[in-house]
Amino acid sequence: MFDQIMMFALGLICLVAGAEALVRGASRIALSSGISPLVVGLTIVAFGTSAPEMAVSVGASLDGKPDLAVGNVIGSNIANTLLILGVSAVIIPLSVAGQIIRQEVPILIGVTLLLLGFAWNGVISRPEAALLLCLMLGYTAFLIVQSRRTANGTAGEFEDEMPTDARWDRHRGVQLALVAGGLGLLVLGADWLVGAAVEVARALGVSDLVIGLTVVAIGTSMPEIATSTLAALRGERDIAVGNVIGSNLFNILGCLGLAGLASAKGIPVPPAALSFDLWVLLAVTFACLPVFLTGREIARWEGVLFLGYYIAYTAFLILRAQQHSALPAFSSAMLSFVIPLTIVTLVVSMFRSRRAPA
Repeated sequence: MFDQIMMFALGLICLVAGAEALVRGASRIALSSGISPLVVGLTIVAFGTSAPEMAVSVGASLDGKPDLAVGNVIGSNIANTLLILGVSAVIIPLSVAGQIIRQEVPILIGVTLLLLGFAWNGVISRPEAALLLCLMLGYTAFLIVQSRRTANGTAGEFEDEMPTDARWDRHRGVQLALVAGGLGLLVLGADWLVGAAVEVARALGVSDLVIGLTVVAIGTSMPEIATSTLAALRGERDIAVGNVIGSNLFNILGCLGLAGLASAKGIPVPPAALSFDLWVLLAVTFACLPVFLTGREIARWEGVLFLGYYIAYTAFLILRAQQHSALPAFSSAMLSFVIPLTIVTLVVSMFRSRRAPA
């Protein structure tokens, strides 16, 4: 048990150190390349922190475990939105860039709808997976070109966001080393953290099912949690929000795209995911719009709301897996009271923000 606790602590240290290196290196690359911090968060940081999801999905596809490949992406995206944005906003309210509202969230909604359409017949075929991967490459190229075209008018803004007292990390080689080293530490830290947590949970008598639904699902999102939280604390709020949106896009387009190509017959979609979890993912993605529009920020109370929903979703999964007698009452309470109350609250908040003086 002591060895697992030490491994857990070392994994946590690696996550914090890796997030610090990644955020600093990515911020410096944004400044020196004329690319906005938001775009860096949507691309370099998001793709890097999604490395565990890619490894799990592709490996699961090669091992003939399609349920794990699909479930990993859906579960990670739900955790990214509800858990990571929730934790980050509780620590410090997150300002949301106009580009996120106008462009990235609608694109994410469209990509999620596309995933639902591909999965409708029960399988994501290899041509569909190839299309997902091509869309990811095209989206990344579009973001970089778009950012460089507007770099001249916003160069002063980027400069203001970066610290000016340090000079050791102004060289491109050092910046790339920080990004690469940070990504390596994040992946290593997440692996150690999850492995130790699983062993401790088993020693305490927790079932493998509950471990998979909780520890492993959150564990693959640990790099995003560490990076977005630290970015928020350092004032890099564009990177904090962009990391989550970009990771969700990369998980669907990149992880499922590669996983589908790795499988000769595509990726079968579990009926449970098609009947419930994909719809939860779509609802969570749509929920970003009203939350982001309320003053163009994620307030602390909205962060608490996101966290509450993630806890409720996890509780539902556990109750459903165990066929617990409390499942009908729990589901009824969520559908008839909590969700409608939340919708009304968000609608009222949107109208108040629009009527508030500029």
